[in-house]
Amino acid sequence: MGNARANQSYFAYVRRQFAKNRLGLVAFWVVVLLGVVALLADFLANDKPIVASHGGRIVVPIVKQYGVSLGITRWEHDEVTANWQSLHYDWAVFPPVPYPAESVDPLVRRSQDRAPSARHWLGTDDIGRDILAGIIHGTRTALSIGFIAMGIALAIGITVGSIAGYFGGWVDLLLSRLIEIVISLPTFFLIITVVALVQDVIYAGRLLLIMAIIGLTNWTAVARLVRGEVLRVRALDYIAAAEALGFSTPRIIFHHVLPNALAPVIVAAAFGIASAVLIESALSFLGFGVPPTVVTWGSMLFRARSDVSAWWMGLFPGMMIFLTVSAYNLIGDALRDATDPRLRGTME
Repeated sequence: MGNARANQSYFAYVRRQFAKNRLGLVAFWVVVLLGVVALLADFLANDKPIVASHGGRIVVPIVKQYGVSLGITRWEHDEVTANWQSLHYDWAVFPPVPYPAESVDPLVRRSQDRAPSARHWLGTDDIGRDILAGIIHGTRTALSIGFIAMGIALAIGITVGSIAGYFGGWVDLLLSRLIEIVISLPTFFLIITVVALVQDVIYAGRLLLIMAIIGLTNWTAVARLVRGEVLRVRALDYIAAAEALGFSTPRIIFHHVLPNALAPVIVAAAFGIASAVLIESALSFLGFGVPPTVVTWGSMLFRARSDVSAWWMGLFPGMMIFLTVSAYNLIGDALRDATDPRLRGTME
């Protein structure tokens, strides 16, 4: 029994250790739930029916809005610009929240109409946009920024760190100085400066710009971790054996060094995603993020400043930011504990 446990793979060991952390497991399932909400946002909050029968035909408007054909039906001319809520259906299945994030409810005219009610479960903002719909669609924006920005940071950090750690010498010295230069850059104020210079950029372009800047300025932690691990692995006997057998440098790095040096990177990635979500929310709260017409958690907090008596406008988006950032931080903490070699002796 002891030999079987001793011979288990490193990742199986990490899974066992991670499973012992109750908070980490809860945070993991919270992140999974957020991912499902992000993927299914249009099916959870939309003014189009999920599926309906119109004129004797089965139509799937939410799927069709992406230009995807299921082979069930095709767009008719009157359906391209149709108001799907006002059409007459034989039957229809609408999303649980029958409002898109950007739509304004014309029935919300007075301040008391904006409070949480049976029509708007979490209330509306100051111009009548549904808070719950904004939170659902804001999940997609928050996670997209976190994952894409951290993906850019991981790609750069792993590349720079592995090159610096494997080759050493003047290469390591040069790349280490580059890392120190980038670390000294104030990421938040750099993003504010760049976004302020391109205020007229369309939503998609500005969002990608924010992702790119976050990724291009947050790879240094990953690079330093990878460099340290590669330096450790580089000195092991099996690397010397691979070199003696004449394996190419890229093969040694990607097949023998990096697979044994990436465990700390997973921890850094979890913390990095949380940081990226927080940066975007802060930018939108200050008015430097996405355009005002686009609903994100940060932009919802920005609008909440206009009416402090409307507590729901700031409470629910703020809770989502807190929940998401806390979940990723707890996952990072659990992964850090699970990958700590000092805990190997505590395995059951």
